[in-house]
Amino acid sequence: MIWNETMECMSRDEMHKLQSIRLKQVVERVYHNTTFYRKKMQESGVTPDDIRSIDDIAKLPFTVKNDLRDNYPFGLMAAPMSEIVRVQASSGTTGKPIVVGYTRNDLSVWSEGVARCLTAYGLTKNDIVQVSYGYGLFTGGLGAHQGTEYIGGTVIPMSSGNTQKQIQLMHDFGANALACTPSYALYLAEAIHESEFPIEEFKLRIGAFGAEPWTENMRRELEDKLHIKAYDIYGLTEVCGPGVGGECTCQNGTHLWEDHFYPEIVDPQTLQPVEHGKQGELVFTTITKEGMPMIRYRTRDLTALHYERCTCGRTAVRMDRILGRSDDMLIIRGVNVFPSQVESVILELPEFEPYYVITVDRVDNTDTFQIDVEVRQEYYTDEMTKLMEMKKKVSHRLQSVLGISPDIRLVEPRTIERSQGKAKHVIDKRKLV
Repeated sequence: MIWNETMECMSRDEMHKLQSIRLKQVVERVYHNTTFYRKKMQESGVTPDDIRSIDDIAKLPFTVKNDLRDNYPFGLMAAPMSEIVRVQASSGTTGKPIVVGYTRNDLSVWSEGVARCLTAYGLTKNDIVQVSYGYGLFTGGLGAHQGTEYIGGTVIPMSSGNTQKQIQLMHDFGANALACTPSYALYLAEAIHESEFPIEEFKLRIGAFGAEPWTENMRRELEDKLHIKAYDIYGLTEVCGPGVGGECTCQNGTHLWEDHFYPEIVDPQTLQPVEHGKQGELVFTTITKEGMPMIRYRTRDLTALHYERCTCGRTAVRMDRILGRSDDMLIIRGVNVFPSQVESVILELPEFEPYYVITVDRVDNTDTFQIDVEVRQEYYTDEMTKLMEMKKKVSHRLQSVLGISPDIRLVEPRTIERSQGKAKHVIDKRKLV
């Protein structure tokens, strides 16, 4: 099923023309309405007249997260506050939050983006969606909520937490879909299997998971435990929250709605464009946003883009799974390590639950690298020989994938804290000294 066939299946030539028109319009908007962008463009020697097509986007300067913090709260608005009907903010816990403003039209675009994703998963107006993302300033809850209403579906606006009620209402209301972070979905799956309700009595068939990187192995874990098809939904506060893109039933990459959010991939060191299909840092320009447009916003997400037509019929560009964020990458004894690599290995091995904590420290000028891994109940034992065999197995596999040997610590079942939002997998004590 396709929600907006005209836009989702548009030819590359037609999309190029549309993007060119919209880029010129948004550059005019920010140049004349936002002091920050006007000054940045003037410093780069660029005027709106220099932007004749989408191919000229490389002439424009980049925007980074600190620019949003430096202009807190409303310095990047390109519309008067009388036209801003909602503000949302990042879920960051340190420093000033990232604040984003939306006009009425921006909310409509956002809702339609989510509607495209939900429809691509196979959801319709006849479905019931339990939204277990957090509501409030965080974009997840309201984004999934308004997208569900947009397709005419029924929303159960649960927000996160209160897990027992989540399970009861999911069961009693007959929810067909669950929208939340993959780590919370995993926690819910565990709680369902420990509840009075057999999983066979639930009507769940689709999961819309996002807000944190997750792996193919995590997908298989969720699909097996919840008896669903698990789909990625992608977004970020600075651009519009969930609905920037989503997978289709082919599960062969996340389609980005490039008629609204123009994506680039650049080398994170040189900031030069990379070849199609090559991995680099994802950069977005919001070419239809009115309230607070983003010009060449560096997401720090590392991925690749593919422009071949998908077997589902969509021509919308497909994005690989996010490997991680360039600012989340750990450099340990000179080796680049991503938490997603660790997660993927752990989920390959049947002996372990998908819960882990990476702890990095520095002792005598040398990095230490410890990973706590939780053993599944059926494999946990007091026999030291069996535990050592498990430790050796996971250690060997991680070393082959990461290129560095971690210190593995096997922990008892249910000893690693479960997350009801975004999971925290890394403790880097080097940053604390």
